[in-house]
Amino acid sequence: MSRRVVVAMSGGVDSSVAAALLHTQGNEVIGVGLRFPDAAKTEGQVACCGIAGMEDARQVSAQLGIPFYVLDYREVFEREVIEPFCRAYARGETPNPCILCNKRLKFGRLLGAALALGAEFVATGHYARLGADSDTDHPWLLKGSDREHDQSYFLYALTPYQRAHALFPVGDLTKSQVRATAARLGLPVADKPGSQDICFVGPGGYRSLVAAREPAAWRTGPIIDSAGRVLGQHRGIAGFTPGQRKGLGVTAREPLYVIALDPSHNAIIAGPEEETLTQTLLLQDVQWLDGVLPSRPVCLTVKARYRGPEVLAEVHSQGTYARVYYATPQPRVAPGQAVVFYQADRVLGGGTVQTPTQVLS
Repeated sequence: MSRRVVVAMSGGVDSSVAAALLHTQGNEVIGVGLRFPDAAKTEGQVACCGIAGMEDARQVSAQLGIPFYVLDYREVFEREVIEPFCRAYARGETPNPCILCNKRLKFGRLLGAALALGAEFVATGHYARLGADSDTDHPWLLKGSDREHDQSYFLYALTPYQRAHALFPVGDLTKSQVRATAARLGLPVADKPGSQDICFVGPGGYRSLVAAREPAAWRTGPIIDSAGRVLGQHRGIAGFTPGQRKGLGVTAREPLYVIALDPSHNAIIAGPEEETLTQTLLLQDVQWLDGVLPSRPVCLTVKARYRGPEVLAEVHSQGTYARVYYATPQPRVAPGQAVVFYQADRVLGGGTVQTPTQVLS
């Protein structure tokens, strides 16, 4: 049955193939590009959602014979993604802007615009899948079939309503199959390299961006050990994250690592490698995708970084907070990072690591 679908097209191969697949299935496809601020990338890197990306998306749409429109989201992206990103680093956090972008923009503002156009769904090129829940009308969020490129981690914060209006056409394919499909269809982006790093960060990296917008994040402060002894001085808390070894500039008998950040005192706590491990995490802004708060601890796997491993843990839910107890000690996770819960292929929920100054009562 033909459906009207808005496809968020960045100009990359994944969203282009998503649009092509929906079109060949007989759907009424409308391509929409979201214009985000351009970042001056270095040679060999590709930025999505800038001028060049929009031109690639326009070429693909013309070849497919579908309409293509550009929504200028530069101002709203600045306000809802870049500014919170910079403020988070100033607080000693390490945020994940892609999660925020998906929730607020692609499946937030764009979904609202799509529904106003009479569309039923917003589709993207994410490597993730949706599964039917026999007990509710809310679809499950599942990992993409390509485990190496699975992007369900970035989608855990979508609400049941957003998931009900989402489509992930390439979720059952591998990256090589997507490129092969693009080549078979003669799409001009078949061999286009994937985007790297954060789309709005230029060649100076996130440090240059944060320094220009949050200069207070680059105040000098003490580097201390876990006993409070001063070991040296740092040149800005935003330049460090737990587990980091390089850049401390402290001479010691053994290698020192960043153990934690203390934004209330503008301090970095450093110590030996064994202190970089922990067996528990405290999360805030926790949401469970089925909307049901577990009444008892649940055993599942958790992923604390997109490229990190899934590890066994027990999660104790406490309203919008949760405590995660690892089965075996794991590297510390920076405040602000997302921790996502899995049960086999299914995404159960997730939350963000609390900052050190926030204490769960």
